[in-house]
Amino acid sequence: MAALTSTTVEVDDDVTGLQWAVGDFEELAKLIAVIALGQAQHAVRIIDALEPHGPALSDEELFRGARGQMLIRGQTDAQKDVSRYHRDGFLFECISWIVARQSSSSRTFMKDPHIAATTQGLDGLAIEMDPTEPVMIGATIFEDKCTENPRQKFKGEVLVTFGEHHTSKRMRDLVANAVSLIRESGLNGTEATKAAARVVDKSFRTYRAALTVGAEISTAKKRKKLFKGYNGLADITKDQRIGATLIVSDLRGWFQKLAEEVINALNQFEADHV
Repeated sequence: MAALTSTTVEVDDDVTGLQWAVGDFEELAKLIAVIALGQAQHAVRIIDALEPHGPALSDEELFRGARGQMLIRGQTDAQKDVSRYHRDGFLFECISWIVARQSSSSRTFMKDPHIAATTQGLDGLAIEMDPTEPVMIGATIFEDKCTENPRQKFKGEVLVTFGEHHTSKRMRDLVANAVSLIRESGLNGTEATKAAARVVDKSFRTYRAALTVGAEISTAKKRKKLFKGYNGLADITKDQRIGATLIVSDLRGWFQKLAEEVINALNQFEADHV
């Protein structure tokens, strides 16, 4: 069974809805453990069943750092809260990345999840290249929010960021990231830069917002309210506005259990490989 499942659900005439669910909790933790070791590209091979589970590189310091990222740090409650938000944000970013990776082709090139905590730049980006030609055929911009307040985050942060992309205010960052990913397809720097020109064109662009939600947001009516305002990104189709949700009843408790399972996976990998 796949680590995660993604099912199309109804939102409204402006938004394509996706509902994510965990298919295999242990499998998910193992994949995140590999990503936390700085080996997302190896995780791609594991997802595609081209490599067995476990890291491609094993070193005590790698395992120490990856385990450290799963721990809550700080002396005060406020410091611990910040640490938890960063940790859980990373875990959700990994979930978003794994879902996208599971459903993409070998000609999809994706930005790796952030190993270090950051609030700068793109949450995620996927570039789809033509199966045979050195031509970009699509780009998806991701915004992932692990939050107890999904509507507030979507309206106050996600839509603001997407709006800046839509009005070309973040064009340099988008182009630079697109070029970097397109180079992975085998094009040299200049060819990759020229191929990235389509990322400027809205008709080739998709936005995907992903939010943690409570069990109460499980109907089309509630999802429509959650993603209200998405149609403000004008001149694109319903398929280019994606609203994804992961239902988690006990948000921080669930992510704590996931972090602990990731640590278990790291410990087992270390015992097997170091």
